[in-house]
Amino acid sequence: MSDERALVLGGGGVTGIAWEIGLVHGLARAGVDLSGADLLVGTSAGSVVAAQLASGVPLEELYAGQLRAPEGEIPARLGYGTVLRYFAAFALPGTAERKRARLGQAALRARTVSEAERRAVFQGRLAERGWPERPLRVTAVNAEDGSFAVFDRDSGAPFLDAVAASCAVPLVWPPVTIDGHRYMDGGMRSVANVDLAAGYQRVVVLAPVTNAFSRAGRPSAQLAALDARSILLSPDDAARKAIGRNVLDPARRAVAAEAGLAQGTAVADAVRAVWS
Repeated sequence: MSDERALVLGGGGVTGIAWEIGLVHGLARAGVDLSGADLLVGTSAGSVVAAQLASGVPLEELYAGQLRAPEGEIPARLGYGTVLRYFAAFALPGTAERKRARLGQAALRARTVSEAERRAVFQGRLAERGWPERPLRVTAVNAEDGSFAVFDRDSGAPFLDAVAASCAVPLVWPPVTIDGHRYMDGGMRSVANVDLAAGYQRVVVLAPVTNAFSRAGRPSAQLAALDARSILLSPDDAARKAIGRNVLDPARRAVAAEAGLAQGTAVADAVRAVWS
């Protein structure tokens, strides 16, 4: 993989989608086009952006879409009670898979909107596109046993369902059925799953969220383990203010995208040094 480049896009809710799109668009305006990556890795919110980029949707179109009223999106909130249940699941003894399965079982029992309602959201985001030809890896976690899953065009998973599964925030959205199994948010294994870019020589990571339940799941730790020229970008002060406290609030999309656009322009030289 001599000098091949990977773009890794992490999770962070609907505002994370907006910030990532704004950032990529701002970088492209400054002459750094990340959309030409040899590999795209997407987790949760990042799976939506990775899927759109791999499918060849123009950046101008993606960015304009974030500025429009968020029709078709379902407002939600990741409350303190939900976060505490996450921590409880991961604090109890067991392997990493067992801890994820513990949370997955709770997700399977949770009262949420139906899978069909949630799928309709992704039909709007992805317009029923099939798997792109370009290398794309979409992450998820099996809610039944906690095992990690990576979906691509050879996995047999429907494209739209793979992305919806990656975004299935446990206790907020329903796990997604693929081939008789139920899958939840790939961010439950790692907020960005940077290690899937192993072997690539140049790696750019966009991580709206950098905290994790364990050090091993942090983007910075996974990136440090790669033998690659790399850079990790997370929201700057202005972007964090724009995103606000609720990353699942569609009403914050436009300001998050605008903040990402401005940040992309500001960091272009640093990213160019890695990417070009």
